[in-house]
Amino acid sequence: MSFEDKLTLVPGVPGCYLMKDAGGVVLYVGKARALKARLRSYFQAGAKHEPKVAAMLDKTQDFEYIITDTEREALVLESNLIKELRPYYNIRIKDDKHYPYLRLAVQDSYPRLSIVRRVNNDKARYFGPYPNAAVVRDLFKLLRRIIPLMTCAREVAYGVKNGSVCLNYHLKQCLGVCSGEVSEADYRESVKKVELLLEGKHKTLVEALMKQMEQEAAKMNYERAATLRDQVRAIESLAEKQKFDAAKHLDRDIVAVAGALEEAAVTVFHMREGKVVGRETIFLACHVAQSKEEIMSAFVAQYYATSPELPKEIILDVLPADQTVLEEALSGRKGSKVVLSVPQRGANKAMVELALRNAAQALADRWVGSAGKDELAKKGLAELAHHLELAGWPMRIECYDISHVQGNFAVGSMVVFVAGQPARSLYRRFRIKWVVGQNDYAALHEVLTRRLSAYRQKQQKFTPLPDLVIIDGGRGQLSAALDAFRQEECFDVPVVALAKAREEVFLPGREKPLVLPPHTQGHYLLQRVRDEAHRFALAYHQKLRAAAQVSSRLESCPGIGASRRAALLKHFGGMQALENATMAEILAVKGLNAGLAARLWAFLHEDKTTK
Repeated sequence: MSFEDKLTLVPGVPGCYLMKDAGGVVLYVGKARALKARLRSYFQAGAKHEPKVAAMLDKTQDFEYIITDTEREALVLESNLIKELRPYYNIRIKDDKHYPYLRLAVQDSYPRLSIVRRVNNDKARYFGPYPNAAVVRDLFKLLRRIIPLMTCAREVAYGVKNGSVCLNYHLKQCLGVCSGEVSEADYRESVKKVELLLEGKHKTLVEALMKQMEQEAAKMNYERAATLRDQVRAIESLAEKQKFDAAKHLDRDIVAVAGALEEAAVTVFHMREGKVVGRETIFLACHVAQSKEEIMSAFVAQYYATSPELPKEIILDVLPADQTVLEEALSGRKGSKVVLSVPQRGANKAMVELALRNAAQALADRWVGSAGKDELAKKGLAELAHHLELAGWPMRIECYDISHVQGNFAVGSMVVFVAGQPARSLYRRFRIKWVVGQNDYAALHEVLTRRLSAYRQKQQKFTPLPDLVIIDGGRGQLSAALDAFRQEECFDVPVVALAKAREEVFLPGREKPLVLPPHTQGHYLLQRVRDEAHRFALAYHQKLRAAAQVSSRLESCPGIGASRRAALLKHFGGMQALENATMAEILAVKGLNAGLAARLWAFLHEDKTTK
């Protein structure tokens, strides 16, 4: 596969990329906010690069990438990979610096807070790393103002005065422990608050700052309110957990499986001493009837039977079918206990989800980059043509679904699959106009009538007619659809309905529904098309509901007009997200100043505060 073909598969999301030579040796590791754009910039025809980059590209024969949730995570992962792999061009053009941590010396009687660049095994607590040193310094100063702790190296003890208190005490940035008047118990209360904040449990602190901000805004002291707003933003920005560097000495693997048909991809993240130091993706040939649990079981048994090192913990996205047997076998091989687990929440859950995304992306790349995906699609189309008795392969399939809540915000969706693959640029959505109340049949009739009428009017986006129409529903929906086709004099388009309950296919003129053989490509293709139509309709319905909820609720809020309601909806997506937003998040919306944001926040929480 050429670089150009491979680049089309790269997603435009944050992540790291690895440039490799003909022997698979990593030449360079980089990070990007958008992987597709960054990688494309290297391989564009006629692009001019500085000499070192040009020399690296001359030797580059392949690349791979690892997707992350945020650019910050990509930055930390990049550092870990560079330290582990030491690529030739990174060593020459990168500063191999250590990112800063906040160190809390909890082992001492009066713990001190400091900024350090290395994690030592000294029983202290380390928080980080934070890729932006300036932001860490700001947080350090902010903590000293809000929750003052010692930062100096004086020897202190309760009841023993050690010189006069320093300037930090008078600036209210230290409790004045050196005066001998602060007990260990009182000091530990402050330490606990700092720990909660740095662990991400900062809700109490943020609420206190927001309350101050509201008070300042009410006094029209907008400059002070803006300062408090910036402090909230700094705390929330730095509270983001670093999934790729736990700052704890942990050895574990993160394993996730994508795909469960004829092929599966398994991604393994290797964490050593709390850092992600590598990733592997392994492809497995599977029987169509195997579950993810069975695939995971086979993978764990085979992979870790020959793995040169076994971690203490293997975190999975699904538990293997024979978890207990595998744990006993792996523990026997390691000589100490090995645990297999599936996390339900927190950073481990996020890491598993990220591994799953990487596995799914690798599988998609493999299918698109080989004949495998085309062959599966062809097989599915051939099976549909056979079972539905079509004149030929249904190269263009359209599927329709209706979504509403008791007739409100009723919408219809039209999704299009071409050659067995979704053609998202051809998707269309309809807001129901002619039907009042809850009537799925009439709503479906309207959608199809409008679609076919547009075809008769030769509107380009509704041509050509499909080779097969699938309706999400049963016999009643099929009847309504056929009536619309007859009304618009379209008699040559095959129409079927697929019911969810028993995956039954209803065909015109047949009394009994058809059930396609399970675990076949034709069956999978039908399900995939139907599920995509349902997803697309539901997404549009939820968007309309969210817009109405925001507009209705905010109409009575002074100062929030139509344009600001639209801006809030665009930013938050719905009323629930807006109600859960912090003051800093509301202030981030374009067109809102501190006073208006404070008024809106108070309005949204009025019912809660008056109870």
